[in-house]
Amino acid sequence: QVQLVESGGGLVQPGGSLRLSCAAPGFTLDNHRIAWLRQAPGKERERVSCISSSDGTTYYADSVKGRFTISRDNAKNTVYLQMNSLKPEDTAAYYCATVLSVVTTKDCPADFGSWGQGTQVTVSS
Repeated sequence: QVQLVESGGGLVQPGGSLRLSCAAPGFTLDNHRIAWLRQAPGKERERVSCISSSDGTTYYADSVKGRFTISRDNAKNTVYLQMNSLKPEDTAAYYCATVLSVVTTKDCPADFGSWGQGTQVTVSS
């Protein structure tokens, strides 16, 4: 089981930026598809963005397209989620997870393996 650790959350003003990191101490992340998901209180969990393990295919939810960018640095064994132009509705706990099915530009299957513990993002003035 891959152990995932998220970091980078915090409090930011609307319009600001944050970069979340997903690391896997002791495991090689470049063999895994990775998803970023979020869940706000009282709302359903949302798949925010996903990245494939091989060709760098990425998926974005419509709600974050043009604002968020997912990337991976295999040398650092880390997957990032750069979040720009943040809005109050982006406030949520953000989790990274391994994805067990193929990621395409149009779909990130809800087929997850390992999860991290989450990091809180709060967008507020």
